[in-house]
Parts: sequence; structure tokens; C-alpha cells
Amino acid sequence: MSFNDFTTDHGRTIAKQHYLNLIEVFRMNGKTSQAEYDLLKKEGAKFGLTDPEIERLIHQPSYHAPYSLEDKFEQLYNVAEMVLADENVTDDEIRLLRRFAIEVGFDDRAIDILRDVLIGGIRNSESEEVLLKKFRKELFKK
Repeated sequence: MSFNDFTTDHGRTIAKQHYLNLIEVFRMNGKTSQAEYDLLKKEGAKFGLTDPEIERLIHQPSYHAPYSLEDKFEQLYNVAEMVLADENVTDDEIRLLRRFAIEVGFDDRAIDILRDVLIGGIRNSESEEVLLKKFRKELFKK
């Protein structure tokens, strides 16, 4: 594990950049729920961030797109988890997920597949690994 990573309660390693992406989701719709804020605080605490540090990050995040399909999917999975944190998915949040997918280089067809796989799969409590396999299967289907 590097300085740029942390480990979740489930033993999964996540890059700090993913946390910054979650902050971006939090900021985008302009209407933040307490559940979303609590999730940011919980995830930030895993990095040892204090509430004032989290507040500062909320006001000055930065984004760097990943290269590999696995890293792209992982980041978008984390964004989709944040979108679903308050169990109310708005059109703005779907547009945000789409925007992140465009930023990492997915085309329209891949984005539609990604949205369906992520939103449906997370709602059904499917693991990230299972959803990545489903996404690949659909994406590379002829």
C-alpha cells in the first residue's frame, strides 16, 4: 500500500484520488444530504483527515483520470456508490456519473452499459468485481 492509498473495512485498497472524486460528486448537485456528508467524513477519516481538512478539500478538489479499465471502473464504482448514498438518484447525479465516464474516456455506448451495470448492481449489493465482469461482458459483446 502506498501513501496515496487507504484500505476499506472490507480490505479493499482505494487510492486517495477516489476520495477526491467522491468529493466532486458531493459538490456537483448543489443539494447535499447528511448521508453523503457522513460518508465523506467516514471515508476521509480513513486517511486520517479531520473535519476542517475535509471541508478544505470540498472547496478545492482536483481530478486526474486513470488509465486502466480496472482503475476507471473502480473510480466510477465509487462515484456510483456516492450517487446512491442517499438512495435518491437524481438526473443531475446521473449526468455527473456520465461526465466522469466521459472524463476517463468511455464512449456513449460504454457509458450506457456502465450506468445500468453500476446503478442496478450496487442497488442489488453486487460486488465491484462481479460488476466489472458484467460490464466487460456487455462492453465486448458482439
